[in-house]
Amino acid sequence: MNITIEWTYKTKNGIETVFRSSEMPPAHALAIAEDLEKTGRVKNLTFIDEHDSTWMAKELKKYIKEVETEPHNVRVYFDGGFDIQTSFSGLGVVIYYEQNGKSYRLRRNAPAQGLVSNNEAEYAALHLSIVELDLLDVHHQTVKFIGDSQVVINQMSGEWPAYEKDLASWADRIDEKLNSLGITPEFELVPRKQNEEADRLATQALKGVDITGQIELQ
Repeated sequence: MNITIEWTYKTKNGIETVFRSSEMPPAHALAIAEDLEKTGRVKNLTFIDEHDSTWMAKELKKYIKEVETEPHNVRVYFDGGFDIQTSFSGLGVVIYYEQNGKSYRLRRNAPAQGLVSNNEAEYAALHLSIVELDLLDVHHQTVKFIGDSQVVINQMSGEWPAYEKDLASWADRIDEKLNSLGITPEFELVPRKQNEEADRLATQALKGVDITGQIELQ
């Protein structure tokens, strides 16, 4: 979840105007709000989340304390590969997150059969990443999904329509799963070089190499 601060500022001469900040993590919003209030010229300070709901400072502090024990600040990299000769697919997922003041990385790959294209393999990899988020108990927060597939990223973000029935079906399943978890997705398209970790996992799955592991990052 990101927070926007809105406040009224009053000068020494009594002139007032309203300011609105950019989005930021809740802890940053609280720190900035406390600093603003020290000026003595701020009133009607409001915290607003991504859904335009307002929060009081004490509610935000409680939220921060609760979320600290759950996976948060989640970033997901995904990639899918399709071998046209064998009709065999490989899926790769890398999830970075924080929990209890520590940072973690989860890596997972899986083979898949029954898919018919590289685009479908990419969708299957994205779906696998959301299944892993469910297992991690990630819910009711914003998650960034990062991939190198223009088709998947642009279709899931609503930039492109999904005309192909198979891909539209995957998109619907993914949206349904995200909604059930209360996850607000943000999709980011990156060059393949910036997605090589997930790409490597997908390639290893195509070769029959099974990877599942989680480590704490130093």
